[in-house]
Amino acid sequence: MSHTGVLMPAAMLAVLKVGPGAEGVELASLPVPAALPGTALVQVIATGICGTDVHIAHDEYAYEAPVVMGHEILGTVIEVGDDGDSGWLGARVACETYYSACERCDWCRAGRRNLCPNRRSLGSFEDGGFAAFVRVPVLNLHRLPEGLGELDGVLAEPLACVAHCLLDPAVVSAGDAVLVTGPGAMGQLAAQVARAEGGDVLLTGLPKDAERLAVAESLGIRTTTESAPAEAFDVVIECSGSAPGAAAALRAAKRGARYVQVGIFGRDVSLPVDQILYKELVVSSGFASTPVSWRRAMLLLEQGRVQLGPLVTRTVPIEDWQQAFAAAQAGEGIKTAVTQA
Repeated sequence: MSHTGVLMPAAMLAVLKVGPGAEGVELASLPVPAALPGTALVQVIATGICGTDVHIAHDEYAYEAPVVMGHEILGTVIEVGDDGDSGWLGARVACETYYSACERCDWCRAGRRNLCPNRRSLGSFEDGGFAAFVRVPVLNLHRLPEGLGELDGVLAEPLACVAHCLLDPAVVSAGDAVLVTGPGAMGQLAAQVARAEGGDVLLTGLPKDAERLAVAESLGIRTTTESAPAEAFDVVIECSGSAPGAAAALRAAKRGARYVQVGIFGRDVSLPVDQILYKELVVSSGFASTPVSWRRAMLLLEQGRVQLGPLVTRTVPIEDWQQAFAAAQAGEGIKTAVTQA
């Protein structure tokens, strides 16, 4: 085992999902884990709050309690379980969400570990990043490009998810009219990635989203709070995770267009799916991320084609985690990150 010599405490504060409902989430003191063979111990700098975390808190997404929540992790490797992995020590990293997959099912054998029925993900089935330290497989580490802002890496994992939805395979061609519904973190990232691919992008939101839309405008993305015109877009990317947003996207799609579902609803919803039939829409999505989508995301960052820093609109110390969850659930700002002192 190799380590950087950082003095580690015996215990740490963590946001723990212990039981049903939002009241089943609490701040707890837990032992600091140690790196095991094939894994690294990451000292957490910050972890972003994702809509999935809110869904887990309200039992709308699968989890196995007790578990430390949080999967949008930015940190520094301070210990590795194998001396052969010592090159990771001191590296500033982001982490793939899944901790392990079975490696034997049809999907794993096809290189689609994100679809493994027995996949165990950080923050839902394995302890995640709302804590001072997290243990992750070395296989799932990604070294962040030089020159990023202090907290940009918090959005590396969401960017990889968007890259999986939009770039693997590519869904936007140069000159396409692209509609993105929902100006949250995923919508902001989707708009930037679609623009990087040559799309003429319009990001839509509600009047209450004025501050979020202003951030997008500062990055050169066109925005509106008005209803999108019908049958006007070659690609529609639904990032709101709401039935009205998805219905608006379906109606805005041209005949023969592509509809991409990025947002998570968290429940069954009613949608005008006949639009898919009548207009012969191509429907696609993407669940979590893959090593390929991470490579694409890192390249976008290295080339400066996507900006992450302006999307981190609030930081909250772990002791105030309830404020952070409330802000995320209320749709305040774009990305709230839980930080360590």
